[in-house]
Amino acid sequence: MPLTAAVIGGVQKLVLYETRARYFLVGCNNAQTKHRVLKIDRTEPRDLVIIDDKHVYSQQEVRELLGRLDLGNRTKISQKGSAGLSRAVTAFGIVGFVRFLEGYYIILITKRRKMADIGGHSIYKIEDTNMIYIPNDSVRITHPDEARYLRMFQNVDLSSNFYFSYSYDLSHSLQYNLTLLRAPCDPGEVEELHTSTSKQDSFDIFEDEGLPTQVVHSLRNEPYAKYVWNSCLLENIKDTVHPDWLMYIIHGFCGQSKLLIYGRPVYVTLIARRSSRFAGTRFLKRGANCEGDVANEVETEQIIHDASVMSFMAGSYSSYVQVRGSVPLYWSQDISTMMPKPPIRLDQADPYAHVAALHFDQMLQRFGSPIIILNLVKKREKRKHEKILSEELYPAITNLNQFLPPEHCIDYIAWDMARYTKSKLCNVLDRLGMIAENVVKRTGFFVNRSDFYCHTLRPDERWGDLGGLVTAHGRIQSGVLRTNCVDCLDRTNTAQFMVGKCALAYQLYALGMIDKPKLQFDTDCVRLFEELYEDHGDTLSLQYGGSQLVHRVKTYRKIAPWTQHSKDIMQTLSRYYSNAFSDADRQDAINLFLQVYQPSETKPHLWELPTDFYLHQSNTMALPQERRSYTYWWSEGVLSYLPVPYDEVPCEKNRKKVSVKRVNRYDESTDMYTEFFRPYELTAFDDTFCIAMTNSAREFMPKSVGLDPSPFTVRKPEETGKSVLGNKSNKEETVLQRKTAASAPPPPSEEQISSSSEDDSEEDREDDATVSQRSTPVKITESGDNVRNQEEQQAPPRETYGLNLSALPVEQDLLIYHRFAHLGQNQHKVERRDQLMDPGKILENVINLVPVSSFSGDSIYEVVPPHVDVESQYIFDCHIDAGQGLMKAMRREDLLMYREYVKNRYM
Repeated sequence: MPLTAAVIGGVQKLVLYETRARYFLVGCNNAQTKHRVLKIDRTEPRDLVIIDDKHVYSQQEVRELLGRLDLGNRTKISQKGSAGLSRAVTAFGIVGFVRFLEGYYIILITKRRKMADIGGHSIYKIEDTNMIYIPNDSVRITHPDEARYLRMFQNVDLSSNFYFSYSYDLSHSLQYNLTLLRAPCDPGEVEELHTSTSKQDSFDIFEDEGLPTQVVHSLRNEPYAKYVWNSCLLENIKDTVHPDWLMYIIHGFCGQSKLLIYGRPVYVTLIARRSSRFAGTRFLKRGANCEGDVANEVETEQIIHDASVMSFMAGSYSSYVQVRGSVPLYWSQDISTMMPKPPIRLDQADPYAHVAALHFDQMLQRFGSPIIILNLVKKREKRKHEKILSEELYPAITNLNQFLPPEHCIDYIAWDMARYTKSKLCNVLDRLGMIAENVVKRTGFFVNRSDFYCHTLRPDERWGDLGGLVTAHGRIQSGVLRTNCVDCLDRTNTAQFMVGKCALAYQLYALGMIDKPKLQFDTDCVRLFEELYEDHGDTLSLQYGGSQLVHRVKTYRKIAPWTQHSKDIMQTLSRYYSNAFSDADRQDAINLFLQVYQPSETKPHLWELPTDFYLHQSNTMALPQERRSYTYWWSEGVLSYLPVPYDEVPCEKNRKKVSVKRVNRYDESTDMYTEFFRPYELTAFDDTFCIAMTNSAREFMPKSVGLDPSPFTVRKPEETGKSVLGNKSNKEETVLQRKTAASAPPPPSEEQISSSSEDDSEEDREDDATVSQRSTPVKITESGDNVRNQEEQQAPPRETYGLNLSALPVEQDLLIYHRFAHLGQNQHKVERRDQLMDPGKILENVINLVPVSSFSGDSIYEVVPPHVDVESQYIFDCHIDAGQGLMKAMRREDLLMYREYVKNRYM
């Protein structure tokens, strides 16, 4: 079977060169073996003229080209300081091109940071950008309002939660990407695509002698425009340049945490995609527009994968998707007189639920059925406020359901979360857990491998009636949960956390990590997942509401410390200030960035418009050519594929135009291993593995020796390695705790007592009096530190991980260590004649490094492989065969031993 790999973006490093007449943008891959050149004309004052010759240059050809350009410009132009070719900026990608009232600007990514890794595909966060004016000063036509538009555009901070990837499609879910990766196509259709291959490298074919040709769908397909934020900025060059130049960015959140299960690394990744349609701030964007796009629509996906295997085809991956968004009705809030809770009003009568039909039609196409709505707005109020939305939404869903088949009807769950939070008789999270269990069982989740045999040995009643679709390659999520309250911030984030926690248990069970699909609070795994979700909620709340979350998971668990109340008040005030004074400017910046409004001298300026209603409701200005049916309110063909999402139906005629290209399987631009590990150069571990992991299970591991290191064990507060969950200001304290985890604990100070009371355990959160009774009062004296230091000096030495040194290392181990240190001191430049004398022994070189390059300055060496005995080689071959599904027959003694183990363990 031929190897498979995904197409990597051929342009990952950019250099912008400048002459008086043109900009030359030179892009190359990581290996710097393939280069492309983009020529941008600077003599046009208003138009954007870009030339892409589509030729792939080698490194030598690019040097010769730049040399000729430099020489040609020096001979033509003799002015001092402006002659020749000058290097302007180094970048990592193009955000797009934008024009206001003068000429065009180019926006380049000048700094990036790696945030996550999914199967070898790197996800980067934009750290800094550079906006460069293209036309030359000699042809520039100035306009007095240009500077104001430029400042308004730059109010959208591209260094704040914008993400991109060269090889992974962030606008689609993992299920969409991997389903198309494995989906078989119609042979006739593939043959037709062979004959009409386009220029795009969206798909690749790997061919080997004696083996059948295999179509491999790449992960760089056509993006989902709804979650792409720079599609309008790339619109002018989309049909002109090679697709390698196009890089799509998303806005939202991306975080990755590492879960260690007895040393086995499991990555938990959370990706939130904000919709670019009807986007804006809290009070200025409510409800939905006339096209069915709702405000604050965010698609949240949690991805679990075994990090020990990097390949998409051989690794184990699982994902679960859920959605939040404003109530899909025509409604808004009057902010003319600013108050904490402006009155809610319904702007238009919609008796046939036209806007809700458009919205749920989009959801059926993307997610399939069932669509489950969890409405958390209030039901009982002294003065009607939130209740208005529930009274309008429920009849709309009832009206739409009467035309759908019963098995695909929209489920509506209404639960007044705020009311039950105030009640002492109801546990809010228990009720949310019951709802989450029901939801996950109905929608299922995605996993790219079939069930393990351990699921047959240890059957679980929850696993049998799990929803979704079961295929030959695993499971597929069909349908989605849509959660909303009024703002879709605090209550929504807690509800999504509980659903995600339930789905996480099923995902870990499906990947063989746990024996039951259930996770409990106060475990390292759930603490890590809760902190990831709170980072996710804080980020989305800042983007939409102007402040971090006010009510968190601890608030609804009723274990939040008393200090949290003052923080909640400050967040509320911050949100109120942002909504009152800065939301209007932020809304104008978003409208300008997304090109909802395009400046022109023939129409009023953006700041002169009394409202942006007609910018987002463009269809209301024109009569519809064809009125949509009120009964058949879904798009054609959607129902025929349910419960499978219409967007994930592979290779459908006349709908998905895919382009197939025949490439060499050894081509560097398609080799994931070569691009990620870069074996062609000497690299450092810090450069290759540079992910800034937000959390790790090590921060929650127990301090004491002898406790179960499993991340699924319920722990008491004093056992945890991190005292305050989510306290971002105590990073140094966390590192210090990790370094001194095994040392004798110092006397607790007042700060430590208060921080321990802020922990996540219900047992230690009764009241302040209980905490003071349990904690022993300590009197701090000046000589206290000296006494503790003497005790530590007298105590036996302990290592970082709490292991007592029973004896000194043996001489053979010390010899190996000296060899390793000697190798590091020489920085791999080992000469065979150098020999380090040790007591009575001569150290031989551990690794024989033979220089490969003819140039003395290069650091490329040939490594002589070590000798491996036959038995070890046989074990390694069996391991490789097992990974490819070729299992060898077990020996009789091994089989008897396994049966005895199963009998003693499970029967």
